[in-house]
Amino acid sequence: MKELFFELAAHAIGQLRGEQVLLANFAGETSDFVRFNRARVRQPMTVAQAYLSLTLIEGRRRATFRLALTRDARADRDAVAQAVRALQDELPTLPEDPYLLYATEVRDTERTAAGRLPEPAAALQTIVGAAGDSDLVGIFASGRIARGFANSLGQRNWHEVDCFNFEWSLYHAGDKAVKSAYAGEHWDDAEAVRRIEVTRAQLAYMVRPPKRIEPGTYRAYLAPAAVDELLWMLNWGGVSGKAQRTKQSALQRLVDGEARLSPRFSLRENTAAGLAPAFDEAGFVKPARVELIAGGLHAGALVSPRTAREYGIAANGANDDEAMCSLDVDGGDLPAADALAALGTGVFIGNLWYLNYSDRPNGRITGLTRFGTFWVEAGRIVAPLAVMRFDDTLYRMLGDNLIDLTREREWILNSGTYEQRSVETSRVPGALLAALTFTL
Repeated sequence: MKELFFELAAHAIGQLRGEQVLLANFAGETSDFVRFNRARVRQPMTVAQAYLSLTLIEGRRRATFRLALTRDARADRDAVAQAVRALQDELPTLPEDPYLLYATEVRDTERTAAGRLPEPAAALQTIVGAAGDSDLVGIFASGRIARGFANSLGQRNWHEVDCFNFEWSLYHAGDKAVKSAYAGEHWDDAEAVRRIEVTRAQLAYMVRPPKRIEPGTYRAYLAPAAVDELLWMLNWGGVSGKAQRTKQSALQRLVDGEARLSPRFSLRENTAAGLAPAFDEAGFVKPARVELIAGGLHAGALVSPRTAREYGIAANGANDDEAMCSLDVDGGDLPAADALAALGTGVFIGNLWYLNYSDRPNGRITGLTRFGTFWVEAGRIVAPLAVMRFDDTLYRMLGDNLIDLTREREWILNSGTYEQRSVETSRVPGALLAALTFTL
């Protein structure tokens, strides 16, 4: 893929006229996908795809063309040449872009991280064997993902990683199920089996009649998957430099120094430890880490080139949406194995669902519990909990009511496959809360 991209980028650059500048971005993958139902393979497939985006710039005008590559050298070269000509014809008709900014300092980078991916047939044998007679439903995805950048100023960046993601649910009946995932760069049969066995053990509690609790405030433990859902909501504009400048961030009170989170809570964009590339689509190289919240206090924001131009501040490699791609939260002091004992009596939440802001300016989030949520008494699971809606603020959940975070952290890969497999990752602990508010 690397040779294909750089050859086509050079071909496109060879079509330029006068002072024109070209930015080229590449996204490709070769992935195996397997869909499971009732612990049996229902749909296996392999996807090999590659896309090239060309942005032509002249003065302060810009135009972009995206095309799918066939990997037929002649056909792709002809398509690239036609795309450049189309951009050249379109460019004079476009208005100037006042916030146009792209990298002009040449900084080459390359990362090729070969993982230990399983042969699909072997992974399927492990999964089906561990599931036994359980009703397992899920998706297994594995393969190599590549991203690239090149420009007519001479910069070349390449990023290529191996990774897998297995996400599944075990069903009892109706909406009674537990959900889990296993992702990484190095597959381990024993770990896959262990995680499936954990969900099978939790499923055993689903045969019990569900417990219903009255709306109110309860002590709660959020498993890493639930914390992950909460933080991706925070990621929706919360750490954006633009949103913070325009006072629209869900963390605006934190940004303005009017509130703080728990000193136990620290958050950063950790590109060096994630799967996302260390460069953006404008050619800016990302710092290894960007501190966003340190010890409960505001520490920084993600700034895209357009925001940098608009407000006269430095860009730090953020994409246009100014959201984290490699979310990283510090662990705490609570051993994960002691989470139930530390909870005592309250709600164990395996996952959160259908989250949204109920009051964005005050960081208030609402959503539902669903799979793998249990009522716990004296540190022991008593019964599955009927679906509940929570409604609470980040300032309470990650602030006043945060007792501790687990020492161990879960590495979670975004399972999204819209157009292409995601490279968004998070490393998050579980969270023990003194109180979480349920509304119905």
